[in-house]
Amino acid sequence: MSNKTCRNLYLETFGCQMNVVDSEWIVTMLADLGYQQIDQPDAADLIILNTCSVREKAQRKVYGHLGSFKPLKDKNPHIIIAVGGCVAQQERERLLQEVPHLDIVFGTHNVHKLAQMVQEVETSHQQRCETSFNHSATRFDNFPIRRDANAVSKFVTIMQGCDNFCTYCIVPYVRGREVSRSSDEIVAEVQALVEQGVREITLLGQNVNSYGHTSADEKSFAQLLHTVHAVEGLERLRFTSSHPKDLSAELIECFAALPKLCPQMHLALQSGSDRILHAMQRGYTRAEYLQRVDELRRRCPQIRLSTDIIVGFPGESHADFMDTLSMLEAVGFSDAFTFLYSPRPETAAAHLDDPISKEEKQGWFNTLLERQRQIGTNIWAQDVGTTQQVLVEGKSRHGDGQVFGRNVWNRIVNFDAPAELIGTEVEVEIVRTLNNSHLGTLKRKK
Repeated sequence: MSNKTCRNLYLETFGCQMNVVDSEWIVTMLADLGYQQIDQPDAADLIILNTCSVREKAQRKVYGHLGSFKPLKDKNPHIIIAVGGCVAQQERERLLQEVPHLDIVFGTHNVHKLAQMVQEVETSHQQRCETSFNHSATRFDNFPIRRDANAVSKFVTIMQGCDNFCTYCIVPYVRGREVSRSSDEIVAEVQALVEQGVREITLLGQNVNSYGHTSADEKSFAQLLHTVHAVEGLERLRFTSSHPKDLSAELIECFAALPKLCPQMHLALQSGSDRILHAMQRGYTRAEYLQRVDELRRRCPQIRLSTDIIVGFPGESHADFMDTLSMLEAVGFSDAFTFLYSPRPETAAAHLDDPISKEEKQGWFNTLLERQRQIGTNIWAQDVGTTQQVLVEGKSRHGDGQVFGRNVWNRIVNFDAPAELIGTEVEVEIVRTLNNSHLGTLKRKK
C-alpha cells in the first residue's frame, strides 16, 4: 500500500493520562502513513486499543473489546488489530495466543515502533509483538511533536516509570523503572505546543516530584516548573501525579512563587492508617501527610486537593478503614478517586492474606464514597455566586450554544458563549454546581 493512501484509524484509550499522551503520539505518527482517526471501529482499517492494567476490571474490559472486533475481522481479514499499553506489556505473547485475530502487541516502551510494525503487518500479514524495555531516556527522542491545531490544553510527559514499588501497584512492572526526560526537550515541546495555540500545560509523570533524581546533572522538579513557567505565551501550568513522600519544601514554595501554576494538586493518600500505609510501602505516615497539607495551605491558602484512596487492602481492619474515613474530614479533599483493592500480578500484596469479606469491603467503599460526595459537594458549592477565570477549551457536549472550560481548580464549567471564545480566558459567574461540573454565566465586559 502507498503511504499516501487514506485509511481509517480507530483508537480507543483506557486508563491514565500517560496513555492519553501515548495515544496522541500514535495518531501523529500514523498520520504520516495516511491514517485518519475515526470515531467508530466499523469502518476502520486499523483498530488500536491503548490499555490499562492497574485494575483487574480494566484488564477484563480489554479482552471483551477484542472479542467484539472478531466479526469485523471475519468480514474484512485485511483489518489490522493492535493492543498497546499496560495490558500489552503484562500479557505479551499470551495476548496473541488467546486472541488469534489480533495482529500487533506493543508494550509501553515500544510506542515509537508502532508505525513500522503496522507497515510490516500490511506487507507480511504476520503477527508482531514488541514488549522489550528501554530504560534509557533516549527513547523519548523517538516521539514527534504532537499536532493538534485546535488544542487549548495538553499533557506533556516529563518522566516515565516508577521506582517506588508500592506493594499493590503494577506500574513498575509494566511501565518500567523511573526515567526522566531531558528538561531541554520538555521546554522545547512546551514551546512548540504554545506556538500551536495551547494555553495550558500539565506536566505528567508517575511521580513528578522525583523528576531528575536519576540524573545527576538534571534540574529538580521545582526548578523545571520555574523554567516551563517562563515560556512566553503559556497561561496556565499544572502537574500530576505527586507522591507525598517526595513533596519538597522547594516544590511547595512554587505555589506561592509562580502565578501561572494553578492552585490545585493531586496528592495520592491511598490510606489513612499508618499500619496499612506501612504495608503498602508508601514511605510516609498519616501525620507526615497532614503536615505536608498544612504546609501547602500555608503557602497557598486557596489550593484545593484531590486524592486516590484504596479500600480493602489485604488485612485492612474496620479500625484502619475508620482512620481513612477520618482523613476525609481532616484534609477536606475536593475530589477523591476511590477504588476497591484489586490484586495485580507480580505485586507483593497479591500474596498477602485477606480475611475481610468482599461484602464488608463493599460496605466500607460505599460509606467512603458517600462521605466524600458530601465533602466535595460542600467545597464546590462555595463557588456559587463567585466570578471565576475560565479557560475556554471547546464546545460543550450539552450543545445548545454552550462552551466549556476549566477554572483554576480544574473543574469543568459550562456556559452560554460563542465558539469564538475558545482558547481565551474569560470571567464566568458560577450559578450552579452539579456532580462533576459547574454551570455559569459569561460576564460581559462593560
